[in-house]
Amino acid sequence: MERGYTMDEENKWASFFDQHAPYYLQNEFTTNTVSEVDFVLQELCVRDQAPLIDVGCGVGRHAIELAGRGYEVTGLDISSGMLAQARAAAEQSHVQVEWLQADATSFSTGRRYDGALCLCEGAFGLLSAGHDPFDQGMRILHCISRCLQPGGRLILTVLNACRTIRLHQEEDIDKGVFDPVSLAQLCEVEAVPGGTSQRIGWERGYVPSELILMLRQTGFRELHVWGGTAGQWNRRRPQLDEMEIMAVAEKLR
Repeated sequence: MERGYTMDEENKWASFFDQHAPYYLQNEFTTNTVSEVDFVLQELCVRDQAPLIDVGCGVGRHAIELAGRGYEVTGLDISSGMLAQARAAAEQSHVQVEWLQADATSFSTGRRYDGALCLCEGAFGLLSAGHDPFDQGMRILHCISRCLQPGGRLILTVLNACRTIRLHQEEDIDKGVFDPVSLAQLCEVEAVPGGTSQRIGWERGYVPSELILMLRQTGFRELHVWGGTAGQWNRRRPQLDEMEIMAVAEKLR
């Protein structure tokens, strides 16, 4: 098996999302699915009924909307709890989606897709102890590149490291909650609303220039880098204090 999550490391994020899955759609950033899918399809430029893969699909809100519009969708996620919610939602919506439980850093589906999406982090930059913060995102991009047809497009959102830097002070470095080298911050969140906060691992941010270099090194040509905060997608330059940035890229060969 390729290097990636060990079982202990996997459980930190996968277990969190297993617990959080029933509450995921209560997050404010999940309320704009239809307009987000409209935007995704404009950027992917795929034919009707094209095969698409949603990496880090979560509860399947984008995958299900795409399937409802006639696309052949594979949804991939590490969390069995998230996928259980996705399967139930797909059944309720009367759509067919192929759901796969797999690690985004080491997956292979054995088929090719015309387009890929990896949104709302979608595993990108979610680190556990022992992960190489400079390798994890590259491994995800390599996996996506291998399963895309030449000319296929990827739309990706990641945490905005410009914002991460601006949120922290020197004392955060001393306390060990922010690493200025990897641009990662310690993540402490509630799996259940109103429950006990858990230290899950680290969230890594990316600056646009770094993201472009990563795409070029994994077989892509960058087309656009835009602001990418969920619910606010449009074709504009990234802003320093927004949550995420978006890249649109094309597989070269």
